[in-house]
Amino acid sequence: QMYNHCFQKFGLDYAYLAFDIGPERVGAATNAIRTLHMRGANVTMPCKAAVILFLDKITPAAKAIGAVNTIVNDNGVLTGHNTDGLGYTQNLRRHGVDVSGKRIVLLGGGGAGSAITVQAALDGAAEIAVFNRKDSFWPRVEAAMQSAKAAAPACNITLQDLDDREALKCAIGKADILSNATRVGMAPLENESNIDPQWFRSDLVVTDVVYAPPQTRMLREAEAAGCRTCDGLGMLLCQGAEAFRLYSGEEMPIDEIRALLYA
Repeated sequence: QMYNHCFQKFGLDYAYLAFDIGPERVGAATNAIRTLHMRGANVTMPCKAAVILFLDKITPAAKAIGAVNTIVNDNGVLTGHNTDGLGYTQNLRRHGVDVSGKRIVLLGGGGAGSAITVQAALDGAAEIAVFNRKDSFWPRVEAAMQSAKAAAPACNITLQDLDDREALKCAIGKADILSNATRVGMAPLENESNIDPQWFRSDLVVTDVVYAPPQTRMLREAEAAGCRTCDGLGMLLCQGAEAFRLYSGEEMPIDEIRALLYA
């Protein structure tokens, strides 16, 4: 909806369509982008990593993240980008917050979490303390954090167990920004939060990647404590705006699109 609205607004002869492509068809689908002279495509899970093998170039951020969510076709040369992390940092900037020099506590080191970690580190964050549960995905998260460290060695990136409540409380006490990149907050966990509301303080910026519901329990409790908050819809719109800029060279009117989606 947001892309097609903008194509019409800027008089672009584009159409945004959805195709259900499984991982086994990623190669054929990617070749079709060239064959059909498509301007590009977005890629969703579970194809974000598999598609890299079939691209001509990928950006440093996408390489470090190990996932591509936007492909741009320049005369048959396909370049893979990852706009998820940019959506996070740009959403913060729209709320007057720059990650440069900041200490960030990030809950969740999966797909969204690794994208946020890499981009925030590249944008100059001083420290990122990632908390993830020690489940079967822990080795994958460890590998993702190592890639982030290699991409931005000046940033102090650490990984700890999300179930270590004392360590989490201590980290939040020293942080400038707290960000949730877990599924907690979305259905069926919409009434849950990873954070004890007593840990919030008024100078803490609190963000969430969850956009349905628009305001999670964590964000509601953070606002009640006087925190500045950024919701997941803002991140979603900002990552879409970056992809739209890559396709068209135009700037998406984010506030207009947000009103459209909430209408």
